[in-house]
Amino acid sequence: MKQALITVFSLLCLSMTGSEPVVLSAETHRNTAPVSLPPAPSAFQLLYDDLNLAGSGLSREAYTIALRGMQQIVGAKPLLSIVDMSQPSTKKRLYVIDLVKRKLLFNTYVAHGRNSGELLPRRFSNTNSSFQSSLGFYKTLGLYQGKHGLSMQLQGLEKGINDNAFSRAIVMHGADYVCEDFIRRTGRLGRSQGCPAVSTAECSPIVRTISGGSCLFIYYPDETYLKRSALLRQS
Repeated sequence: MKQALITVFSLLCLSMTGSEPVVLSAETHRNTAPVSLPPAPSAFQLLYDDLNLAGSGLSREAYTIALRGMQQIVGAKPLLSIVDMSQPSTKKRLYVIDLVKRKLLFNTYVAHGRNSGELLPRRFSNTNSSFQSSLGFYKTLGLYQGKHGLSMQLQGLEKGINDNAFSRAIVMHGADYVCEDFIRRTGRLGRSQGCPAVSTAECSPIVRTISGGSCLFIYYPDETYLKRSALLRQS
């Protein structure tokens, strides 16, 4: 798996320069040698400009940090999902990027936890029943049918930051409060109990695309998180 990913990444650099539901798993992140991304400016860094991600609202800092952490996740698929919570919930702040095909697959709305804030989240927690979002890097797991319909389970990879995601039932699911009509009525999206909820209509195509071992990064320019993250220190 590691060698295959290295080959894919190498082919991507050269080209730029010249589903079935997955069974739920509680597999833990293994601390083995990371897959290396090319040094900056790399093909992946150039992709930020090629896709005009700045024009879509994604900060370069969020994108760069996401790449740094992703390279530490062994066996991660070359799909990178970023929730940029430096943006208010009225913005389309979820980005799903195919690093091999060089495509922005999804750019849409995503909710934050009700106790993280109103329009803009400012508080984050790893604690059960906090109803706050948790920052950091996640590995996407399997799909299941729950009370919100088709949903995707997440594994928090950062100890003390988001590693209670599994026990907190932090998942990606569809919600009727994630829609432009809700924004028009209230001035913001509805909020979840901490889950990165997306619209009911878009949930199925998104989770079917990213489930089964890709990287999801929830970003906010929080200095405490950035200093504590072991994945970012390793990078």
